[in-house]
Amino acid sequence: MGSPTYDYSDETVIVTGGSSGIGRAIATRYGAAGATVIVADVRENPKDVGETIPTHERIIEQGGEAEFVETDVSDPDEIESVVAAAHEFGGVDVMVNNAGLFVEGDFVDVSPEDFDRIFAVNTKGVFFGTQAAASDMLERGEPGNILNTASISSNVAQHGQVQYDATKGAVRMITRGTALELAEHGIRVNAVAPGQIATEFVDGLAEQMKEDARTGGFLKPIPLGRPGYPEDIAGAALFLTSEAAGYVTGELLHVDGGWQIC
Repeated sequence: MGSPTYDYSDETVIVTGGSSGIGRAIATRYGAAGATVIVADVRENPKDVGETIPTHERIIEQGGEAEFVETDVSDPDEIESVVAAAHEFGGVDVMVNNAGLFVEGDFVDVSPEDFDRIFAVNTKGVFFGTQAAASDMLERGEPGNILNTASISSNVAQHGQVQYDATKGAVRMITRGTALELAEHGIRVNAVAPGQIATEFVDGLAEQMKEDARTGGFLKPIPLGRPGYPEDIAGAALFLTSEAAGYVTGELLHVDGGWQIC
């Protein structure tokens, strides 16, 4: 089986939610490919079990260039600040809007406060992250790439997740709409839709998913027979923002082991 290689030398990549999980895997993969990576997150230290070294330090340790900028993506001003930080390295070339929040609960029990909180991060963060990055690219007259983290929930409803599903459905349409508007400027916008990924997005989720894969305890079978891992999403991310995907925009790429086909 072939092993693709990517060269992101001389490119600056911002990864929101890059301290842990999928964001950490994406950020370190870009760092290994030669990019200067700005890790934007509300926390510097990773949540991943067994990981203690912050993502930007890990990238530097591995010979790359990176820095951390504390960022709350629910605040558009803070998103503007992290995009401005990219100017030190020539401006943002790739914006990965990955930061996300999961709030589970029965529809009838969701409070206005929980609703506002999850939309502020998952939807508002993606919308204004895309806007800030695109504005920077347009001002510099440079083409670029924007990648959003959507979900299988962008297309499929799941029990106890109406509020989460709604945010990810919005991410799908933000991706498609901005791809349409920005195409003439050479800015591509795509999204990855992770399936059942073993991360600490919810405390204890990673180990539970590994156990479910071993025992067949998934509520719905995964054709490839295992949960996904953050590295699975990282590979898709680098592909979508590379020249190999130069004719792809407005796409929602499912990375779910075949979950949505059965």
